[in-house]
Amino acid sequence: MGSPAETRTVREPSGAASPVPLDALAAVATGGAIGSVLRWSASLLWPGPASTFLVNVLGCLAIGVLMCVITELLTPHRLLRPFLGVGVLGGFTTFSTYVTDALRLALTDPLPALGYLLGTVLCCLFAVFAGIVATRAVARGLRREAP
Repeated sequence: MGSPAETRTVREPSGAASPVPLDALAAVATGGAIGSVLRWSASLLWPGPASTFLVNVLGCLAIGVLMCVITELLTPHRLLRPFLGVGVLGGFTTFSTYVTDALRLALTDPLPALGYLLGTVLCCLFAVFAGIVATRAVARGLRREAP
């Protein structure tokens, strides 16, 4: 096998060829496996739409924190974002289960299903925002305390 930075050429949706570093692909795949197992475990502990809602909101909060840290506070390793952001958190959060839960709920109770759909999106957007704001506040506090 080649070096960790070995690449393969893949086709972008536009049709253009783009090199994909195999180490980044491995980071996304490994992180995705971890995130998916975490989500599945949460659904075993607490089955149903409430689990999906909680997983998605917590994942969005973590995305807000992560993106703030790696874009504003640190110069991370180049594989951190693919591993944690796309892989772990992408595998942890779930749009497909969210939609499936909403459709099942809509068959019996359309109004709560609509509330679930809108409430999840709004809470997830707020969670990303809250993660960014909280991370910036903590970083400011740490900078003030540093000698």
